[in-house]
Amino acid sequence: MNFVIPDFYPAAAEIFVAVMALVIMLATTFARSIARSLAYYLTQLTLIGAAFVTIATMDGQVSFTFSNMFISDLMGDFLKLVIYFTVATALLYGRGYLADRNIDRPEYYLLSLLMTLGMMVMVTSNHLLPLYIGLEMMSLSLYGMVAFDRDSARSTEAAMKYFVLGALASGLLLYGMSMVYGATGSLELSGIAQSIYHQAANKTVLLFGLVFLLAGIAFKLGVVPFHMWVPDVYQGAPTAVTLMVSSAPKLAAFAMAMRLLVYGLFELAEQWQSMLMFMAVLSIILGNLAAIAQSNIKRMLAYSGISHMGFVLLGLLSGVVDGDRHFALNAYSSAMFYAIAYVIMTLASFGMVLLLSRAGFEAENIDDFKGLNKRSSWFAALMMITMFSMAGIPFFIGFFAKLAVLQAVVAAGYVWLAVLAVLMSVVGAYYYLRVVKMMYFDEPVDTAPLRAPAGVRVLLSANGLAVAVLGLLPQGLMSLCAYALLASL
Repeated sequence: MNFVIPDFYPAAAEIFVAVMALVIMLATTFARSIARSLAYYLTQLTLIGAAFVTIATMDGQVSFTFSNMFISDLMGDFLKLVIYFTVATALLYGRGYLADRNIDRPEYYLLSLLMTLGMMVMVTSNHLLPLYIGLEMMSLSLYGMVAFDRDSARSTEAAMKYFVLGALASGLLLYGMSMVYGATGSLELSGIAQSIYHQAANKTVLLFGLVFLLAGIAFKLGVVPFHMWVPDVYQGAPTAVTLMVSSAPKLAAFAMAMRLLVYGLFELAEQWQSMLMFMAVLSIILGNLAAIAQSNIKRMLAYSGISHMGFVLLGLLSGVVDGDRHFALNAYSSAMFYAIAYVIMTLASFGMVLLLSRAGFEAENIDDFKGLNKRSSWFAALMMITMFSMAGIPFFIGFFAKLAVLQAVVAAGYVWLAVLAVLMSVVGAYYYLRVVKMMYFDEPVDTAPLRAPAGVRVLLSANGLAVAVLGLLPQGLMSLCAYALLASL
């Protein structure tokens, strides 16, 4: 009997992370006395190891494995590397916060790793089945992490809201996938694209399926009208978990949108473009206006995130131009650049919130930033850089991210949409500048010194400086995004 040995090479990083998750589970079970430290360091080593495996298997070619269910390309590899860095940074920022509240348990790190594995599967899926499995793996891990502080009624309530709405969104997504399968006869994204191109699909059923798929994507990105969970979960979850929810999953959601809409359903671009436009406009308007009224900085950053994801959608919808591959590449790379820039800024902003928090005190109100310049002029400057960048003020990474997307929108012929986005960004600058005003012009309410491990201080400083340096030299990251997409499209 002849056995065919499958080529696992393109999925080596995913296999490595899955095996290490099992190793950490067993190791922490038998080494209870050092389980917390062991789980943390093994998780960080796993993320570093996964990065090495990803780089070692990166050949710039598009390859498939597991019966074409998984795709290995530069876009997926690049996003996976950013995801590893984001999760590792979030774990480092949040460890002291979790320890102060006695919720620094090994299960947290195991959930973080399983969440990472789910995101990796989402990023590399070429098939609706593993895409859904990866999404559920990520989502279920996040539900557990939001409810991790079992003694907090607020965290439990946030987790329940997240779970119920997430289950509804997953159901809509799965229903949409079943309709797409029924219309095209294929679960493979390339097969779906071929069926639509050759007009072999039932158009009516397909359009209904597209609506449900977009509902699932919108929920994971946290855009209007599926944004209801965002402010409540951001505020209710422990801040270390809020950082995790608000960062890396956005990259996985962007990858899911690219795989489904661009790789699988591009022939329906005229239909999904108008739906994305509707969601983008409402997200930018509601996010910026609602953020003005917030006194809780986690809720403020939640509404801010809704508006930022609206800009990502602007980049995606701008790539639909008849036959102009170069223009589509610019639009999609601008959306990818924006998503990465947003993650870097989010790490810095929530990192500062975690730095100000201590045992028995949650630095959740904007008032807690009053007089920060008198407590630490260095970290006040880093927070100012981050707020300026989020507001889109030159010359920080947030400005160039907005500029790249707006250039793509104008080039696509939607000048009114670019004007609206600029006007709402001007409105949104208010709530960012209010934080800066409190740090530099108000008297401090809390005079306690800022205490954090040296590693956190160094990484947070590097994070804040990256926002500035990547703003001064954005071309490198922009070129990486464009090159990754060029080799994948």
